Amino acid sequence: MAKWVQAVELDKLEKAYKFVHRRKEIAIFRLDDGVYAIDNSCSHEYSPLSEGIIVGGSDVCCPKHGSRFDIRTGAVKDFPATRPVATFPVKVEEGWVWVKV
Repeated sequence: MAKWVQAVELDKLEKAYKFVHRRKEIAIFRLDDGVYAIDNSCSHEYSPLSEGIIVGGSDVCCPKHGSRFDIRTGAVKDFPATRPVATFPVKVEEGWVWVKV
């Protein structure tokens, strides 16, 4: 059963943050319109998306082979990846980012 887990202080989240919960890596991104969380592993070949470059305001470019993913939806925006990455619900309360895992 999914539960809300405290991940990072909002003030410490600049653009991207790698959050680990029970060996599950989640990339948390702070965009102009809010905070989002996706699976930290590229669906093409393992590479940490939290280390990627944010392009176009809402996409992350995988640092290994250049696949692009929509940070809001996890959808693939560019090859070589063909499968989306999982997304996680996020809420911000009392200065903390919480992720539902």
